[in-house]
Amino acid sequence: QVQLVESGGGLVQAGGSLRLSCTASGRTFRSNAMGWFRQAPGKEREFIAAITWSGATLYADSVKGRFTISRDNAKNTMYLRMYSLNPEDTAIYYCAASNTVATTTDMLEYRYWGQGTQVTVSS
Repeated sequence: QVQLVESGGGLVQAGGSLRLSCTASGRTFRSNAMGWFRQAPGKEREFIAAITWSGATLYADSVKGRFTISRDNAKNTMYLRMYSLNPEDTAIYYCAASNTVATTTDMLEYRYWGQGTQVTVSS
């Protein structure tokens, strides 16, 4: 059974940082791009960042320069380092594994999803 498990969420003050982790089990996602999404209360889920197996990255404009996505293929784990957090970053953050080799922002291309981890940024 394939599982993606996020961790590292929590409460942080504005201007602070957090690192989210996403560990996959049940299979390795060799050749699959992986990504992070988030969903704030009352809003649709949105793309944040994606990374290929070889490390090519793609970011949403809203987080470019503040968030860094990375992956450790040996550990089957992906990370999202978030800096300069602000209250607008408050959301549930989800990791996902895509059906594609290249990075993609299209949620329909992501087959496997984690359960999400809450990130709350206080002002």
